[in-house]
Parts: sequence; structure tokens; C-alpha cells
Amino acid sequence: MNIAGLLPAIVNSVAVLIGSSVGTLLKKGISDKYKRILFFAVGLSTFGIGIKMILEVNNFLIVLFSMAFGGLLGEFFDIEGKLKIIGDKMKEGDFSTGFVTASLLFLVGPMTIVGSITAGLKGDGSIIYTKSLLDFISSIVLSSTYGIGVMVSAFSVLVVQGAITLFAGSLKFLSEPVYLNDLVAVGGLMVLGIGFRILEVKDTWVGNFLPALIFSPFLTFITLLLK
Repeated sequence: MNIAGLLPAIVNSVAVLIGSSVGTLLKKGISDKYKRILFFAVGLSTFGIGIKMILEVNNFLIVLFSMAFGGLLGEFFDIEGKLKIIGDKMKEGDFSTGFVTASLLFLVGPMTIVGSITAGLKGDGSIIYTKSLLDFISSIVLSSTYGIGVMVSAFSVLVVQGAITLFAGSLKFLSEPVYLNDLVAVGGLMVLGIGFRILEVKDTWVGNFLPALIFSPFLTFITLLLK
């Protein structure tokens, strides 16, 4: 385990924390008229990101079963319901959407996985530092719409990227396209679901699908064994 390689994950987490703090402060001074257009901007952009993430899928059956099994497990543990309870306690009605949206956008992507593994194996944090700047800008926009839920996602960034960095030697396989593309596609479907929620088309309870991200590499591994 390369503990020294944790610095990029810490920097990324701090970037999200600072950006979301700025956005949360801005939120209080934005009129409803401008908040509405921000919702549309974030919602439409989320659709675009989700579609882009899905396009390079390897095996859509793996994505389908990952979503199905992950959704059932998430429904059993009522992940989305628990996130909503946290939001209610904080008097932050959009906590769930903000937290899940930010966590997915900041963590389910090639830069997160490849960058964290590179930082862990080679001590090279350049990919994560670049990602930190992008996440800083994104967190300002997201938190100006959804508030503190985006700020809390900084903890997710630290834990997930830190874990991938620390166990880079064991998780190196995730950077291979055969695993990475389907994992990102699963995240892309969830991001699309968030887009539906943001635009108030349908409340998709995306949080309950989070376990699908664990099922995806497992199912890919099983598929490769059976070939």
C-alpha cells in the first residue's frame, strides 16, 4: 500500500469541499428565476454525461444484471430512503440528489480509477490533480443548485479514491477496458436517472442502484471465467 500516494485524493477532496462551499454560499443569493435555469443546465448536462459514459459499453447484459442485482440490494437496504432521512435532518431537501449526483460524477469515470491506480502504483498524481480542477468547477455549479449534499460528497471522494490508491496493486485490473467500460456504463445509466430526477421527469431513486457498481466488475470476472 502506497500511503504517500494519498495526497492526490486529499487534494481532490479539498477541491470539492472548497468548490461546494463557494457554490452553497452563492445559492443563497441566487433568485428563483436563475435557479430554475441552473436546474435545466445541470439536468441537460447530466443527460449528456450519462450518454457519453454508456457509449463505450462492452457487454450490456453485464450492465443490465448489475443494475438489477444492485437495485434489488439497494432496495432491500433502502439506501435512498436513508439518504433522504439525512437530508431531512439537515433540513436540506435536495441532499439526496446533490450527494448521489456529485458522488457519481466525481467517482464513476476513467480519470478516477486510472488516476488513483497510477497514483498508488507510480506515485504520479497528475491525472487526479487535473480531475481536482474539473471537480472544483463542477462542485460550484452543483452546490449552487443542490447545496450541502454536494459538500458531503467530498468525503466519498476521499474514501473511494483513497481506497483505490491504497489497494492499487490489487485493483489494477479495474483500469483494463474489459472491466472499466462496463463499470462506467453502469454509472452512466445512474447518471441518466439523475438527469430524469433533476428535470422532474421521474423520481428514479438512483441511490438504491449504487450497489450495481460492485456487481459490475464481479459479473465481468464471472463472464471471463466462463469463456
